[in-house]
Amino acid sequence: MSSSFAPPGERRLLGIGLALAAYFMFTGIDSSAKWLGLVGISFVQIVFLRYAIHLFLVAAIHLPRHGTKLIRTGSLKLQILRALTLLGATLCSFLAVQYLPLTVTGAIAFTAPLFICALSVPMLGETVGWRRWTAIGVGFAGILVVVRPGTEAFHPASLLSLAAAFSTAFYMLFTRRVSSFDSAATSQFYVGAFSTIVLLPFVLFYWSWPSTPDGWFAFFAVGIFGFVGHQLITVASGLAPASVLAPFSYFQIIFLAAASWLVFNQPPDIWLYVGAPIVIGSGLYIWLRERQLPGPGTSAIVER
Repeated sequence: MSSSFAPPGERRLLGIGLALAAYFMFTGIDSSAKWLGLVGISFVQIVFLRYAIHLFLVAAIHLPRHGTKLIRTGSLKLQILRALTLLGATLCSFLAVQYLPLTVTGAIAFTAPLFICALSVPMLGETVGWRRWTAIGVGFAGILVVVRPGTEAFHPASLLSLAAAFSTAFYMLFTRRVSSFDSAATSQFYVGAFSTIVLLPFVLFYWSWPSTPDGWFAFFAVGIFGFVGHQLITVASGLAPASVLAPFSYFQIIFLAAASWLVFNQPPDIWLYVGAPIVIGSGLYIWLRERQLPGPGTSAIVER
């Protein structure tokens, strides 16, 4: 049976399944980026690969179907701002994973919904009550537990992860605005095109080729995971409301923990088990609170 004619319950279950597959793909992006760094590829080149391969796949799939409509946008300025914020998030994130376990960068990334909630006041004119402000404060307290500033365990790269989450929050807010007048394909095109063009002059000075089979796999996987993940989450969003999908994004911490442990031999430490639930709990509380209030709500989806 086509999903278009499936009962609402089945459509939502399919949407949840596709969303979980997308979060697995997003984990693959960070894992591939970390692996490429370990085999000697510059993080600037890694970011370039992530977007250049993404752009190639978007153009190959959507240009034959949509032609010049693919590049028509209701606001070039907003599309550029959106692409710029995602590029900033990716640069910070890919550099951070070279120094931190995936579990730590992943836990910090989940502060993005907290930033979105806070930024919705000046950017969207929304009202945030004391309960959600308290949840935001508790969530950032959880991050302090994870990164433990002032101790030997603290690494400055944690600040890069926090900057990535902050930039991701802006990206999500801009996504809300452009989704009202541009298709997902057009938005994906501008994300890939902008970052590829901006990074091309710089990547020429850092370019190197992998020398091992695993390096070549990660070389292409970092872009393919990104494209497939964004496609899956787009389809999932059409099958189930964001309010249904949002809580399942936190399953990504499980995928990240597995990749960190099994691929990079970096098992989570005890403080992650303490701090990450605090961050996740704060995000879930904000999500539950916003379901009770009018407005678009805060998505917990963290993209790269």
